Amino acid sequence: MLRLPSLFIPHGGGPSFFMTGERKQQYQQTEDFLKNIKNFLPSRPSAILIITAHWETAIPSLTGGKNPQLIYDYFGFPEHTYQLKYDAPGAPQLAKQASELLTKNGINSFVDSDYGWDHGVFIPLKVMFPDESIPVVAMSLQANLDPMQHCAIGQSLQSLRDENVLIIGSGMSYHNLRRFDEFAPESLLFHNWLDNALNGTWNERSLQLANWQLAPGGRNSHPREEHLLPLMVASGAGSDLPGKAIWRGEVGRSCIGAWAFD
Repeated sequence: MLRLPSLFIPHGGGPSFFMTGERKQQYQQTEDFLKNIKNFLPSRPSAILIITAHWETAIPSLTGGKNPQLIYDYFGFPEHTYQLKYDAPGAPQLAKQASELLTKNGINSFVDSDYGWDHGVFIPLKVMFPDESIPVVAMSLQANLDPMQHCAIGQSLQSLRDENVLIIGSGMSYHNLRRFDEFAPESLLFHNWLDNALNGTWNERSLQLANWQLAPGGRNSHPREEHLLPLMVASGAGSDLPGKAIWRGEVGRSCIGAWAFD
């Protein structure tokens, strides 16, 4: 069985994939990409570890429940979007294993048996793996939002990929909510920079990502960086081979993308 890549994917805007009309159309390109994620994988994952932009904790935390509940952490959407279900099983043993790997590398962590899956977890997975049969562990960001720390977290988890675990960073490569619907030239500048920054060894990628705020369009693309940091974990879980841009699309008129790391 070939080693799975680690991925950084856009998780969309709230439950937009499961709506109709203009809101769904805005995210249709993203949904189409996620539906075809299997085309970028050498095999079907045995389990998924997904780092979500919507959970921040003092130390990295992992969901350890057998059947985590869904957290509908979006507001002002149609009633039916609060009835969405994603009944994939949890993976307590994987959560424990990931926590032990972090500890081995000097990173404190916590397995939370009660915390659920927010929309950065269940919304993209519902599109990517709708049969709900692959066990899932969600993981938080560290609240200090330090890029190098998140690269190190990913590196600590890298060996899980040899066990057919798919590591996914779930965020958005452009996340200036005030400008999604208009042409945002900073999104193009930043994505061109990301493509170059990720086309290097582990150390080269990490050093570039540590200075993302200095990139053309960087801070304007991310007024707050929580939706970018899952990319650091995905890159950190990759090898010394260059990262690969696997998709580029639009939300409204702004650019978003996805990358894979062998």
